[in-house]
Amino acid sequence: MSEIVLMSDPRIATIPVADCGEPLLDVRLQESLVVDSRKADSLGAFAHVREGVLIRLLKAQELLPDGVRLLFVEGYRPPALQRSCFERYVAELRADNPEWSLAQVREAASRHVSPPEIAPHSAGAAVDLTLISDDGQELDMGTRVNAGPEEGDGACRTHARRISPEARANRRLLGDVLTAVGLVNHPTEWWHWSYGDRYWAFSTGAGSALYGPRNFRSPL
Repeated sequence: MSEIVLMSDPRIATIPVADCGEPLLDVRLQESLVVDSRKADSLGAFAHVREGVLIRLLKAQELLPDGVRLLFVEGYRPPALQRSCFERYVAELRADNPEWSLAQVREAASRHVSPPEIAPHSAGAAVDLTLISDDGQELDMGTRVNAGPEEGDGACRTHARRISPEARANRRLLGDVLTAVGLVNHPTEWWHWSYGDRYWAFSTGAGSALYGPRNFRSPL
């Protein structure tokens, strides 16, 4: 898509969900995937995604060249946590921009945090990823994972111009392998990819989403 469509776009919320019932699976049980701990929680919810997402991540890993691996940062996010993150960011934006309307604030917030009612992370459909070398060093992607839009003059946008050629090439590599296995990117965040959620359905023209919000139950 040439235009940047945000999660708050009304067209996203109108897409129906026909949940296929796939389980949330723990990616830490897969030896071929490296899981980062920066978003770890006591129940390990962060390391779970839907089965279809995991299958595609494993395929994407196989498509990477020798010496490069995916680094899984965060998958599932409980609905309550998603709501808390969104409301906190909305409050920050309102404080910094008191002249904005509530609609303006929500639209701006959705550049970086999905509105809780349609959040792909809470459906187990979204993953935050980056690339690492075989020795565990993160490749240059232009910004850190989860960098806010206020940082680096919007360098977190997937196709940002003000990043180095090396970072641009690394983003292209990440995008190529994830797109090849059916994931879609939210273009304001180079690290955010999803499959089966409403945003994916909108981006691909699917009639409905495969995954809706889930409550997490630890298998432990």
